[in-house]
Amino acid sequence: MIAGTDSAAIPVVDPEPVLDDLVRVHLAGLLRYATVLTGDGHTAADLVQEVLLRAHVRWTRISLMQRPDLYLRRMVTNEHLSWRRRWHVRTIRPATDETLAAHAEAHGDHAHGVVEEDAMWRHLEALPPRQRTVLVLRYYEGLSDAEISEVLGTSPATVRSHASRALATLRDTDLSTPPEQR
Repeated sequence: MIAGTDSAAIPVVDPEPVLDDLVRVHLAGLLRYATVLTGDGHTAADLVQEVLLRAHVRWTRISLMQRPDLYLRRMVTNEHLSWRRRWHVRTIRPATDETLAAHAEAHGDHAHGVVEEDAMWRHLEALPPRQRTVLVLRYYEGLSDAEISEVLGTSPATVRSHASRALATLRDTDLSTPPEQR
C-alpha cells in the first residue's frame, strides 16, 4: 500500500514477470524443444537446467524483454549449438522403443509410428545443426520465420534459406535408406 493513503488505496504491483511463473508456463515446451534438438530427454533436461540457471542470473535484464519466453528458447538453441561445438561430434540417438511407445497413440499399431519417428530422427540427424534447428522450430514448435530469426539471432531471410536447403536435402534423400547406409 502507498503510505499516507486510506485503506482503499491501490496496491503496488510488480510489473515485471517473475521467472518462476514463466518457467511454470513454458518449461514443458522448453524441454520438448530441447529433446527434439538433442534426441535425448536426459540431455535435454540438463541443457534446459543450464539455461535456466543462466537466465536466473540475468533475469533483471531478460524480464524487461517483450517476449522473455522466446529469449529462453534462444538460450536453449545457443546452448545446444555450443555443446555441439564443444563436443565436436555428437550423435542423435533415436529414443528407446519404450519411450516412443509411451508417446504413441493409445489405439492402433504403434510400430508404424515408431518406424516413422525413427526415420525422421535419422534424416534430421544428417542435416547441419542450424538447418535442423530451423526445421524443429518451424514444424515442431510452430514458430513463424520472424520468431525463429529472433531465437537464432539471424534475419528471417536466413531462416527461410536454412529451411529451404534443409527441405531440399530431405527431398533429394532416399528416405527409405538410413543415412549411415548411403
